[in-house]
Amino acid sequence: MTIFDIALLLAAAFGAGVLNTIAGGGTFLTFPALVFVGIPPIIANATSTVAVLPGYLGGALGFREEVKAFDRKQLYRLIGIALLGGAFGSVLLLISSDRAFSALVPFLLLIATLVFLFGARIRAWAAKHSQSVTPYGFFGMFAVSTYGGYFNGGLGIILLALFAMWGMTNIHQMNGLKTAMSFILSVISVAIFAGAGIIEWQAGLMMMVASTLGGYAGAPISKALPMPVVRTVIAAVGFVMSAVFFWRVFG
Repeated sequence: MTIFDIALLLAAAFGAGVLNTIAGGGTFLTFPALVFVGIPPIIANATSTVAVLPGYLGGALGFREEVKAFDRKQLYRLIGIALLGGAFGSVLLLISSDRAFSALVPFLLLIATLVFLFGARIRAWAAKHSQSVTPYGFFGMFAVSTYGGYFNGGLGIILLALFAMWGMTNIHQMNGLKTAMSFILSVISVAIFAGAGIIEWQAGLMMMVASTLGGYAGAPISKALPMPVVRTVIAAVGFVMSAVFFWRVFG
């Protein structure tokens, strides 16, 4: 790994930490950077999960009071479902070939970008249809957790949409549950990826430190920049990365 490669990975991870603190979308930076320096897509995806893990932990700790407010039995049930879904999605990634996963990546990035960009509208639509969905149902949580175990991009927004469909309205409790579930399913994913030996630890640990520092830097930045500007920048990055990967696969 060259000095340029290291600098690129550190910069991408730092930027991801900043983005995740402000509004999400850090995967749009970490995953492409890992692929760019020559790491195979499946290993890059697993390593990217390692890189952003501290941010999920920090968020979960920050919302610990909101998480404690949930019914204990219901919370444990959701944790169990998140673990099952995260594990299932991770195993699906392990049995995927690099060629098959690479073909899916541009579509996954594009979907994640669209979900991020229209997250508020998606949550509003989900809230209107909450009466047709079983609150805290198994299938919805399992499906979203499976997606998170397979590909982490846009996970937070998708979780918030699911919670809106459950009828939840307290955004702080929703964010608390979102960060807790994201952390839990990411932990099981990292454990499975590590056991399978598909994590590039040198890159992952460096990026983990950089993303943590970026998370701290994101707080004052979020106060200085207007949110519409931030969302536009993140969406632009997502669309550009989607286009690059479409070109790589189908160009």
